[in-house]
Amino acid sequence: MGGMAAEVDVSPGALDALRVPLTGYCYRMLGSAADAEDAVQETLIRACARLDTFDPARARLSTWVHAIATNICLDMLRAAWRRMLVWEGPAGADFDPDAVLPGERWVEPAPDARLIGPDDPADVVIRRESVRLAFVAALQHLPPRQRAALVLREVLEFTAADVAGMLGTSTAAVNSAVQRARATLNEVRPAPTAALDLADARDRELLDRYTTAFETHDVELLASLLCADVETSMPPFAWRVTGRGAFLAMFAATDACVDDRLVPVAFNGSAGFGQYRPDTAGVLRPFALIAVEARDGRIARTVTFLGSGDRFPEFGLPEKLVSAGR
Repeated sequence: MGGMAAEVDVSPGALDALRVPLTGYCYRMLGSAADAEDAVQETLIRACARLDTFDPARARLSTWVHAIATNICLDMLRAAWRRMLVWEGPAGADFDPDAVLPGERWVEPAPDARLIGPDDPADVVIRRESVRLAFVAALQHLPPRQRAALVLREVLEFTAADVAGMLGTSTAAVNSAVQRARATLNEVRPAPTAALDLADARDRELLDRYTTAFETHDVELLASLLCADVETSMPPFAWRVTGRGAFLAMFAATDACVDDRLVPVAFNGSAGFGQYRPDTAGVLRPFALIAVEARDGRIARTVTFLGSGDRFPEFGLPEKLVSAGR
């Protein structure tokens, strides 16, 4: 009995237990929370239908299912636009407040709970870094097969042989693809920023002070919290604003947010906000998710995802706040 191979659980329940890592993988590949959910659902349907073809002597269940997910993602990417986090066209003089691009051109935010399972091993920090919005956006610069090779090897830590089997290629080709992918990421990734942790006292203080500056429309306080090269954007608008002066000028020039409120929330491996705006009855309703990143204790980048209010329940945010009054 001691030499008998352990029985492998290939039940639908065992497949469903892979939902979170599969969602994290598909999200990194596709840059869209909605598309990732669709890809995972299709993966699990196909896997259930083909369970009788799974051979545990040839591959682990996780490897076999990720191979199915890889093929689905590659198919979905064949006709897809490359998604952006921040508008990558010219800044400054070409600022057009009315320019809008469709939703499929933008990386979407996603809640941590759908991307990073509670039972992940000690490398959870690496997993969180790999779902940060800037990294996911940088991944979109890679050809799909390079993207898959990099994520499978360096984030999910499959062996080169496993990845070669998933992609139908050789281990040498996988290693070469990963090297090329690394080189591209080094070229396209923006200046490093730090994730903000709601459990960290310093980070929470920075977020609290930013909330105060935003809600009281305190330009002077806001100025003290921003990096000199701070960058902000608001998908789906095709523009970005770079520099403390430009950021403050835009903030000071509008009263659209004067009664809005911010609620801290974690997503994509960092802290951000749910922004609420009062309706005609004064009830604060979901308006936008705001991603925030820092450098040297100051705000380095904000991305406001306009039109994301209907997704607040996914992020554990309330569907309304009681009053717009302070």
